[in-house]
Amino acid sequence: MELYEPVHGSFERFCKARSYGVCDFNDLMHDTLVIAFEQFDSLKSREAFLSFLFSITNKVHANFRRKNKPLTFSDVIGIENTQDHSISVDKNFQHDELYEALNRLPLEYRTCIVLFEISGFSLKETAEIQECTVDAVKKRLSRGRKMLLEVMSEKTTKKIAV
Repeated sequence: MELYEPVHGSFERFCKARSYGVCDFNDLMHDTLVIAFEQFDSLKSREAFLSFLFSITNKVHANFRRKNKPLTFSDVIGIENTQDHSISVDKNFQHDELYEALNRLPLEYRTCIVLFEISGFSLKETAEIQECTVDAVKKRLSRGRKMLLEVMSEKTTKKIAV
């Protein structure tokens, strides 16, 4: 718990962004924490705890994807837990669209954007978590942002046409 409490917020944001359309974020967090507790002895350093959690989260998420059909945002149980009630309905709708668009990106770009843009990790931290170089993170962010813009532009174009 001493290692977990300082990283709880970052871990929760990461799980919310990763779980969209696949599973409930609470299930993802729970399963990850159970595995982390069971494998705690394999943690190499205390500083790597968050990275350790993210690695497990990615594996648990992949298992959910293999086992379950994709969910829509409204299918997720406990939807009230994924929304910040202090923001307007328009903001919630925008978050829904963003997560839906992120879900259409290739995994390495999606994870990179979630870590850097949503969870607030530095380039170096993102590179360590993704086990790649800082230059690779920069390329993934650049390409991921372009793809995200294309996906979001498609949605806007379709809405205007309707």
